[in-house]
Amino acid sequence: MAESGKSLVNTVELGRAIRRKREEAGLSLRDVATETQVSASTLSRIENGTGKPDADNIARLTAWLDMPMERIMSGRQPDAGGNEAAKAVVYFPHEATPDIVEAHLRADRNLSAETAKALSELFRVAYAQFSHPGEDPRTRNKRK
Repeated sequence: MAESGKSLVNTVELGRAIRRKREEAGLSLRDVATETQVSASTLSRIENGTGKPDADNIARLTAWLDMPMERIMSGRQPDAGGNEAAKAVVYFPHEATPDIVEAHLRADRNLSAETAKALSELFRVAYAQFSHPGEDPRTRNKRK
């Protein structure tokens, strides 16, 4: 059962995913607002971790992200002994490997949020480097 006042949606996770996809695609908040039918001001609040999106906006944004809605559901559930159990990671088979690895790192209860974020960024850089040998991953998105 969720704690009183605690959101069931991990808006920080949702905001990170939106910002990453938006920046990788070179889109403005207004561009994403047009594509998702979610206002630019709501998108900005979500990206900054201060927004509380409603169910319709969550559905629109997870569809735009091509991400399972379960990915942004908050918290860890207590196990039979009352201890926090790691949350299962749900993903689509067509998701990019770095996104799947990041979800697993964030679900690992042995890692702090900061450590999981740092490891996922390290993995993204290494994955980009080794999946396209000889190409500088820092300039890859600028080709588009």
